[in-house]
Amino acid sequence: MVREQPMVAPIAKGLRTWPFFRGLVTVVESLRLGSRSLRWSAELYEQDLAAAEAREKEGLAPVQKAVSGTAGTTLALGVAALATLEAEKEAPPLPPEEGKKGGGAVGVLSILFAIGLFVALPQAGAEGINRLFGLGLEITSPGYQAITGIAKLLIVVGYMVGIRQIPEVRRVFQYHGAEHKAISTYEAREPLEVPNARAKTTLHPRCGTTFLVMVALVSIVVFSLLGASLPKLPGGRLVESIGFFLMKLPFLPVIAAVTYEIQRVFARYCTTGPLRALLWPGFLVQKITTAEPDDAQLEVALASLRATLWREEEITAPVQPDKAFSSYGDMLAHPGYAAARS
Repeated sequence: MVREQPMVAPIAKGLRTWPFFRGLVTVVESLRLGSRSLRWSAELYEQDLAAAEAREKEGLAPVQKAVSGTAGTTLALGVAALATLEAEKEAPPLPPEEGKKGGGAVGVLSILFAIGLFVALPQAGAEGINRLFGLGLEITSPGYQAITGIAKLLIVVGYMVGIRQIPEVRRVFQYHGAEHKAISTYEAREPLEVPNARAKTTLHPRCGTTFLVMVALVSIVVFSLLGASLPKLPGGRLVESIGFFLMKLPFLPVIAAVTYEIQRVFARYCTTGPLRALLWPGFLVQKITTAEPDDAQLEVALASLRATLWREEEITAPVQPDKAFSSYGDMLAHPGYAAARS
């Protein structure tokens, strides 16, 4: 099924082309789009289960049992949306009616959960290491920030490995791999067909996973430089730790903006030759957040890309209602979609 929705003119539309501002706009909109897509996917899954149960009652086919959802799974999917966002994508902003379905609350909780997991917990881990080994490091010292950054990387990798074991998240990671393969097929200027996409790698330099890894590395440098200039709060080590954590929060958008620009440069100039080694840390973690897709998942990714390309060519065409196709081949019979990079 292909769904189109009208775009709401974003307030920050002009900022999308400004260096350092465009990264924040893209990350926020991509995260919102990813969360919305996951909700829609869950709705379709529930519809399929209801249809299967109806068929079972009629004695036509056995029903596939649903996997019970939990708050942990919901938050994991929210963070997975961040890890699987593509840094260069044009993400349509969330229509007003979507915010009434509770998706906004899930998005906010996911962001708060990510801050706690990837900002607060690494600092707590660094404090624990500092005390355990009697290092005597000041919270604002470069050494302390290096330990915090390493802890952050270990937590990111460990968390991604953990949520990969959740069937729903692993399936998202398969679609993530399919998306990369589809994009690579498009960038190679090859027809958007399953055999061409199947041969491509699941790794891509503009991936959100690489972005998360680079954020951890950039934060080491930024907070090492800023640490000495930040005021030291009186009241003991605990108060100082909490104060430094709160003082770091306003700098997170700056780190995200700087990281976005660095990733753009790496993706453009470091994909070949010796400089490709700069992309290896992100690629290694992408091996966790991507999985080899099956052909049906590749068809979904290619169909999504074709629909996007068609909309870019027919930008003034009226928004179409949801269209259901029995197969990828059925979609290719549609004149507009077939012409999009066939």
